[in-house]
Amino acid sequence: MSMRQNTPLPAYEVYALRYAAHDRPRRDNFIAGSDPHDASMPMDYFVWVIRGQGAVWLVDTGFNAAMAQRRARQFLRCPIVSLAGLGIAPDDIGHVIVTHLHYDHAGNLDLLPKARIHIQQRELHYATGCQMCKPLFRAAFAVEDVVQVVKGVYADRVSFCHGDTPIAPGIETALIGGHTDGLQVVRVHTQRGWVVLASDASHYYENMDAEMPYPIVFHVGDMVAGWDKVRALADSAQHVVPGHDPDVLRRYPAPPGLPQHLIGEAVSLHEAPVR
Repeated sequence: MSMRQNTPLPAYEVYALRYAAHDRPRRDNFIAGSDPHDASMPMDYFVWVIRGQGAVWLVDTGFNAAMAQRRARQFLRCPIVSLAGLGIAPDDIGHVIVTHLHYDHAGNLDLLPKARIHIQQRELHYATGCQMCKPLFRAAFAVEDVVQVVKGVYADRVSFCHGDTPIAPGIETALIGGHTDGLQVVRVHTQRGWVVLASDASHYYENMDAEMPYPIVFHVGDMVAGWDKVRALADSAQHVVPGHDPDVLRRYPAPPGLPQHLIGEAVSLHEAPVR
């Protein structure tokens, strides 16, 4: 896919903000990953911010404290409230791009009542279709989050993406599937080139780099094929940002002027990696 234009593209700021964490064994992060001497391989939970051209886009919306308790996750802070550390108020967010409807990516939409939601039509069909009759597929969804999106449809607040879709000059979504049927990634033009927010197309760098799929998957073939598509969309391997890897916070620099409580919790993805 290419949606490059003849006119110069905007160069956006892009940030990752951690809001929750989960300590888990390495075997839980790979298909057939069992190891009798298994080590810990923690998972971080992020939302992502795109800022530029006088607008703010939020990529995914995280979950709240009640959902963290229900799912036994370590809740660090409300991701929507924490955007204040980047100088962003909820009313500043004009658009939310939902990569997929799993509970850790699509909660808190009630805190953003003015934002337009961008989601793959295929994902909403999946989350409300016959596959949800099976606990295997619905386990990672929260029905209240799905209902929020359906309500948004009826309130004319949802823009459906149909495959690879331009959102704004320099911001594009691309349908990947695999992890869920309608998973999409977000491609953003920055000062260092095209960055791809891979979300759960690759939970960790290692899922994609070693081609070892994450176990929660709707279609393994689509997940594996999606890695090639993500690589093609990004300017290099260093322009791909996985969805849950704690190493993201170590690889990228912190934005200037962060409040004390967010130091070590937010990084600038439009800047070159520091390691």
